[in-house]
This record gives sequence, structure tokens and C-alpha cells, in this order.
Amino acid sequence: MTRITCTVNEQTVVSEVDDRTTLGDWLRDHLHLTGTHLGCEHGVCGACTVWVDEEPVRACITLAAAVDGCRVRSIEGFEDDRTMAVLRESFSEAHGLQCGYCTPGMLLTAHDMLTRGRCENEQQIRHELAGNLCRCTGYTGIVNAIVLARDRLAASKG
Repeated sequence: MTRITCTVNEQTVVSEVDDRTTLGDWLRDHLHLTGTHLGCEHGVCGACTVWVDEEPVRACITLAAAVDGCRVRSIEGFEDDRTMAVLRESFSEAHGLQCGYCTPGMLLTAHDMLTRGRCENEQQIRHELAGNLCRCTGYTGIVNAIVLARDRLAASKG
């Protein structure tokens, strides 16, 4: 067992974790943050995407012990985030979701893209989304939602 202390969604957490426990399992099973979905559990599908120190990571292949001293942010940690609110609205309006399983990971990836300015055109958006798989939408709605969010955020700034 390893003792870790980290910040999860702005709350300090101290926990004993088995050395083999993944971040995804720890978030879901121990902290009851079930918005982080586990899909492939091989780091391929992106459903488990969370932020660690403001960088997207795959929670299914990151060990919980590795986040000792880090800031972790799951989908639940974006409740009061303006960019995320615009993204959620845009995903709904542009039909960027169907079953919803990939949605938390898609939203966190899209937020990162918007924050870093990596969504200038459809080709760039599709490239940035390459690590997030969706079996339902065909991606057109997701891409349209990100474009809609990008444009709304830009219009509100200027």
C-alpha cells in the first residue's frame, strides 16, 4: 500500500492505495467520482480522460500512486467552469453525443483543445480528437459542437 496526498477537484485527499490501483479505479471506486468512464482499459479509447496538473491523461493506465502531490480534475471538477458550460451546451445542440459513454473524455479533451487553441479548423479538431473514440456519433456532431463552442467563446471575448 502507498499513502498519497493530492488535490482532486479542489479538495485535498489523503488515501492509502494498492500499488497496482489505477487512477480510474481509485476515482470511481474509492472517491465515487463515476463520471470518469473506463472503456478499453488500455489507454486507447479516451473515455477515462482526466486532467493531472492541467494536462489530459488516461486514468485507466495511470497508477493512483503516480498522482501523489498532483492536482487531479475529473469531469465533476468542471461544474463552475465557463468553457465547460459552453461545451456542454454546444454538445447538446450540435448532437455531439448519443449514448454518452465517451462524452466525459471528449469534453475534457475538447476543453484542453480550446484552452490551447488547437481547434482552428475541422482537420485540426479531428487530429486532436484522434485519441478519443466514439462508437455512436460518427464524430460530425462532436466536431460541430467544438466549432460551435469555439465560436461562442471567441464572440464572448470580443
